[in-house]
Amino acid sequence: MAVIIVPSTVAACQPFIVSVTGAPVTATQAVFTYDGAPAQTLPVVAGAAGPATFTAVGSGAQTVSVVYLDAASAVVGAENGTVTVTPAPAGTLTTTLTTPVGGITTATTVITCVGGLTSINGTLTYTLPGGATVTATVINGVVVPTSLGVALTPGQTVGVSFTPAAGTCPACTLAPITVIVPPLPTCSVVVQPVVGPVIVGQPTSVTTVVTCNGLPVAGASVTFNGGAAPVTVTTNAAGIATGSLTFNTAGTSTVTATVTAPAGSACTCTGVVSAPVTITVGAQPSCQVLLLPAGPTVVGQPTSVTAVVLCNGLPVAGASVTFNGGAAPVTVTTNAAGIATGSLTFNTAGTSTVTATVTGPAGSACTCTGVVSAPVTITVGAQPSCLVVIQPVTGPVIVGQPTSVTALVTCNGLPVAGASVTFNGGAAPVTVTTNAAGIATGSLTFNTAGTSTVTATVTGPAGSACTCTGVVSAPLTITVGAQPSCLVVIQPVTGPVIVGQPTSVTALVTCNGLPVAGASVTFNGGAAPVTVTTNAAGIATGSLTFNTAGTSTVTATVTAPAGGACACTGVVSLPLTITVSGPTSPTLQASPACWRVNLPLPIPHLFTTTLTATLTPAQAGVTVTFYVSGLPVGTAVTNAAGVATLNAGLSLLQISASSYTATATVGGATIQATGTLAPCFPPV
Repeated sequence: MAVIIVPSTVAACQPFIVSVTGAPVTATQAVFTYDGAPAQTLPVVAGAAGPATFTAVGSGAQTVSVVYLDAASAVVGAENGTVTVTPAPAGTLTTTLTTPVGGITTATTVITCVGGLTSINGTLTYTLPGGATVTATVINGVVVPTSLGVALTPGQTVGVSFTPAAGTCPACTLAPITVIVPPLPTCSVVVQPVVGPVIVGQPTSVTTVVTCNGLPVAGASVTFNGGAAPVTVTTNAAGIATGSLTFNTAGTSTVTATVTAPAGSACTCTGVVSAPVTITVGAQPSCQVLLLPAGPTVVGQPTSVTAVVLCNGLPVAGASVTFNGGAAPVTVTTNAAGIATGSLTFNTAGTSTVTATVTGPAGSACTCTGVVSAPVTITVGAQPSCLVVIQPVTGPVIVGQPTSVTALVTCNGLPVAGASVTFNGGAAPVTVTTNAAGIATGSLTFNTAGTSTVTATVTGPAGSACTCTGVVSAPLTITVGAQPSCLVVIQPVTGPVIVGQPTSVTALVTCNGLPVAGASVTFNGGAAPVTVTTNAAGIATGSLTFNTAGTSTVTATVTAPAGGACACTGVVSLPLTITVSGPTSPTLQASPACWRVNLPLPIPHLFTTTLTATLTPAQAGVTVTFYVSGLPVGTAVTNAAGVATLNAGLSLLQISASSYTATATVGGATIQATGTLAPCFPPV
């Protein structure tokens, strides 16, 4: 006889199973008992019984007893087994005490446990100075913010302890903690460094951030001093106030910000003055003309060219810009953003040099007339012929089943819309028309298994720049398979698989290559099987959790819906091996970004960009701060996928940077990542 316990060592509050082999030949039942839990009576079959499932309690070596009974319920044998129980791991209590001005103190407690929170239920007790207590109910490890009924003062302490509910078994032990009431918040006013050049007589944007104990103060009145005249503005919801100062003389100037806090503020901000910021004011510079890079250029095809005209770093509207270097010069006028865009045509292939010459408008602050941009070299390519390409077929091709085929028609590398495309090679030819992207998609059916050759023949639309009519694609060989039986395929798992975290698994159920909707799919291999139903695309997605690190094998078993064309019931997928990792530290990744000229007016910034950072593992609600040239450009909060996206404005100085930095604080640790920053194409 033998008692088998799996696992033989288990943490408190975790399940284990017991089974027996070699029972007496007269035994028909086995009665399993463990530590006061209800006895479990299971039948004896071929000398074996079980498994019985129990929840581990206490700690150390524990006894599991088995008594064998015959058909008359008489005892015919007994034996014991031993399971070693380790104490539940330690969790943490984290409490924050908040006391608004003139208000009552509120306690906010967060419970953490590596074994999960669903088993943590009971009472949280706050012990106040003097011995009074306030309690709060804990449900699945969550406790709502609790009013302590008194206004505590800085330096006083509050004890926090957890008592499990009767009959529960928490997955973690939670030691009591003592929390000190924090000091009263203080007000902070910081003037940000000025971005870009400061020019005599030109408005300069200045910004300050007002915070109270590190949190933004909205609605505060901020007065900037140091320019020709003081300027007063109000902070927004982020505690930011932005004003415009003008300086009348070149040299250095000192700027400060004085704050008057709004009524009801938690901090006393009124009269707080920022540290001074020294600004260097420069004399008025001359006019500047920037010629932006052009896109792909082809002989005989119009090419868009763009110039930006600036005066003291500000756009010049209404200036006349003449582009030279093409077959003929082209003159256009700058818009309110100082941008002029024209169209040049080049008659010969090779390289060509383009410049932009400016004539300034009447009454401009700068003398722009006659200013010429730095030259830009453009490579002009020869006109290619029309091209037709059949795209590879996606997925299996089955006899008698419609197969989607796609062709792309281009002229000089650009899509040809409205062209007629005839696909040949199937049971019958099919003719379709290209869309605006030059793509034509048809459906061919093949009557016999084996290989088949498909081609696409084009008739170009009237007025096309290329002669496409009669152009035939290179042949595409397609392997046509016989109609298969029911097939179940588990898709590869995307992203890391972490112990204790739900992992999404997906299976595709097909019959003769077509999706089977309404089929029941059971995923096995995780801590517990999961059953889901396929959608109209034959896809079933479930969530498995793995309790131990290492490799695990996952399979999907299908029960087909009534009336299905295939006999899918009982079909099992090939096994998928998954590597399960232990808990990992969070990481941050910054995606490549590019900047553009900002249109249309009015514009707070001449250039704009979109900055993106991704937090792994994904976590929503984390604040990410983005920096360019060491200066903050804004913050964004991660969504459910862990992605934070910021649409930011950049200055002429900041677009010279080749990278940007994203930072975030997760679990008390600061992480950061750096992404590339380059001009977009096209840049407007």
